[in-house]
Amino acid sequence: MAQQARAVETRRLILQGAALVFDEMGYDAASIKEILSRVSVTKGALYFHFPSKEDLARGVLEEQTLHLHVSPQTSKLQEVIDLTMAVAHALPNDAMLRAGSRLALERGSIDFASDSPFLAWAKVCEELLEQARRDGEVLPHVDCHETAELIVGSFTGIQAFSQISSALLDLEKRVSAMWKHILPSVAIPAALARLDTAPDRGARLQQAHQAAAV
Repeated sequence: MAQQARAVETRRLILQGAALVFDEMGYDAASIKEILSRVSVTKGALYFHFPSKEDLARGVLEEQTLHLHVSPQTSKLQEVIDLTMAVAHALPNDAMLRAGSRLALERGSIDFASDSPFLAWAKVCEELLEQARRDGEVLPHVDCHETAELIVGSFTGIQAFSQISSALLDLEKRVSAMWKHILPSVAIPAALARLDTAPDRGARLQQAHQAAAV
């Protein structure tokens, strides 16, 4: 059991080191040597868990799915909002998330489009929107598939703009503004009035999660 726990911890450390390098340098410029310089593991341990740099990158991308869950709310539209606000809050300090985004968008020697976290994110958003429709929160004309892709695409563009303008420091404010423009064309008025899109929503969600874990 202790050996298994050590293996899990070693894998986690390797992925963290890889995420730092992929975030800073991108896939093609990253090297195993540079990744090893960020973590206290042997080359043999790294290759045991990840036989190649490509496997490392795919491991980082797989980690993105861990961020596709939010606490249940009475409103499924609020859960869609919470998903984006939680990610917006985490991104400035989470190299794993940033690396996953960069790998998914890059078109270098390896195309990671099929592993993109954006596709998984859109699927989760669509499922939540469909539930919101069944709950009577969504306007009749709304196409849940198109809307989910619009939300993820808008977030991705805003993330890129925020990276350029403020190193992601204003991302939460920008995502909050995104929702002010999108929601009136998606939510029925009664549901719209109850939704929380404040820039500090992600921070409050994190605090609640940490308090519940104590």
